[in-house]
Amino acid sequence: MARGSATGSTEGAALRRPIESVTRERLLQAAMDVFAQHGYHGTTVDDIVAASQTSKGAFYHYFPSKQGIFLNLLDRLIEMVEAGVEGAIEHEEGGLAKVEAALRVVLEVASAHQDLARILLIEAAALGPEFEQSRLGIHRRFAALIQRHLDRAVADGSIPAQDSRAAAMAWIGAINEVVTQDMAAGRDLMASLPAIRTLLLRSVGARVADETA
Repeated sequence: MARGSATGSTEGAALRRPIESVTRERLLQAAMDVFAQHGYHGTTVDDIVAASQTSKGAFYHYFPSKQGIFLNLLDRLIEMVEAGVEGAIEHEEGGLAKVEAALRVVLEVASAHQDLARILLIEAAALGPEFEQSRLGIHRRFAALIQRHLDRAVADGSIPAQDSRAAAMAWIGAINEVVTQDMAAGRDLMASLPAIRTLLLRSVGARVADETA
């Protein structure tokens, strides 16, 4: 009898998991839409609950706070970028070509999700130490990715030997500033890609074809 109860409990839990997953997904999608429309400071938990057509109980079952769900959205955005980068570089030959592909994907995702990127880059200063640690973690992840492929470019002779860690961090700083300024001014992020590409490649000693020729 006890075994039957345990089996029933296990089956019930298995049935609940897909439903819980759907509810969590609805909350995340609603949060993305509401944050995009109202910004971080203009959004409340009640707004997210209303947009998701769930309940406050459901919200707090999955997320500790408004900041908690936003950090989850950032993780999802970063996973999207990393997956896009891995897909883009898979068919590229050489470390330098892989770094170029990664740069293109970062700008494409930032351009497609400008509202979340704007919160990350522009509203970040007022969102507290936990958010700042998350932002710095994102920068470290991308710097490590860039450094890895710069090292490959050094190994295959595409660029001279150098401090790839410092170069990667400088790239992150430059990309961050250009994207931030372009978004603040309402400019098309992808329009800046050729200029950023040329400047960054030259900064590591790569030979860059004259694109104006």
